[in-house]
Amino acid sequence: MKQETAVIVGTGPGLGAALARRFTRGGMNVAVASRNPDKLADLVAELAGKARAYACDATDERAVTTLFADVARDCGAPRLVVYNAGAFVRKGILDTTAEEFERCWKTACFGGFLVGREAVRTMLAAKKGGTVIFTGATASLRGGAMFHNLAVGKFGLRALAQSMAREFQPQGIHVAHVIIDGQIRNDTRPGYGAAERGKDAVLDPDAIAETYYQLHLQPPSAWTLELDLRPYVEKF
Repeated sequence: MKQETAVIVGTGPGLGAALARRFTRGGMNVAVASRNPDKLADLVAELAGKARAYACDATDERAVTTLFADVARDCGAPRLVVYNAGAFVRKGILDTTAEEFERCWKTACFGGFLVGREAVRTMLAAKKGGTVIFTGATASLRGGAMFHNLAVGKFGLRALAQSMAREFQPQGIHVAHVIIDGQIRNDTRPGYGAAERGKDAVLDPDAIAETYYQLHLQPPSAWTLELDLRPYVEKF
């Protein structure tokens, strides 16, 4: 059986890297995409030929279409696509510039539209189905003071996931939205946030990645559209 291909758009040292590791352990070819693919060199080397790095600005339509064309040429049409990109500037509304607001919205929401659209287009053409997963946040459900730059884009991304699921799940494309309700540990700050609240106060990216992989494996008779993940000590 030919190996499946996964695409991760928005690959950093935390969840993105954990997703790449889990998908390769599952026997998949993995394409990791970032604005700066040079930062992915260590991850690609670690995965020893099971992953390729690509440059992609998710808010640039041409860059997104080029990414999927290159991945299909190099690895085959993807069966799993994760949109994990985001941007956030913590400011009050009166202090937020138009450029900051637009950048955060475009990265969180518009980029999700471009990547999601191209993912579905590629999967439908290949006629083998597939899975598209969007990474959400606590701000997907509620806006908070100083968090509008995150909430507006994440609200939109959630709406996009719901609309895509209703349009494309009958055609064999599983669309899921995962609300990450808490802070994710990453390789550059493994203990961040834990000192004050305990080591379990942050989400383990490997545990999140396992959930994403299991979403891809779900049988079509019981697909999940949305789930939320948080540390057991997190109040909600």
